[in-house]
Amino acid sequence: MKKTSPRGIGLSLGLFSALALTLVSGAPASASAPTWTLEADQQRICVDAQSGWSLTYAFSPVAGSWSSPITTGVRDLPPGSSSPYNETIAPGSNFRDTDDRNALTVNSFVWMELAPAPVGDYTAEIWATDGKRTETDPLLLAYRDRCPG
Repeated sequence: MKKTSPRGIGLSLGLFSALALTLVSGAPASASAPTWTLEADQQRICVDAQSGWSLTYAFSPVAGSWSSPITTGVRDLPPGSSSPYNETIAPGSNFRDTDDRNALTVNSFVWMELAPAPVGDYTAEIWATDGKRTETDPLLLAYRDRCPG
């Protein structure tokens, strides 16, 4: 009969404990944490107060990675204005390119039909949601008598 050494028992017990702990503990909490962000970066659009804008857009890029679709849109537009539709970004990823001045690919736009409005600043809100979490970023609509350019 072969004897089992205390060292062998200790090693076996240690391996068993490590395996059991791994199976019981599961994935770390950070594995389920959100891994995407809306990076609309507080844009500003100049709008002719007399005529509005029949169709324009703002960027609504999402950075990071995600496993379910993300929908983007815009809300809180001036009276009479609308957003004709929302965009949906398929599951995937979008990261900054450190070789290209930290550029981020624009993977979504929000579309707007802006009605004429009195001269002034109006703050709309660009939003992105995966159905569980929503992020927002302000969009300044600067209604002016005349826009530069």
